[in-house]
Amino acid sequence: MNRIKEVLDQKGIKQTWLAEQIGKSFSQTNAYVCNRRQPSLEMLFEIARVLDVDVKDLIDSKVER
Repeated sequence: MNRIKEVLDQKGIKQTWLAEQIGKSFSQTNAYVCNRRQPSLEMLFEIARVLDVDVKDLIDSKVER
């Protein structure tokens, strides 16, 4: 699970803007944001770069059991 949605909300950034910045469709970006799909490690680093956050801020540190 990732925290992309939380970071977008905190920064007041729209998914459409993020999609344009990372070169993905809105549908693909929305799947990342809603945790229906997980981005590749490379894409996760790109999202972190675009959002100007540490990649660790995009990773959910809670372990689900």
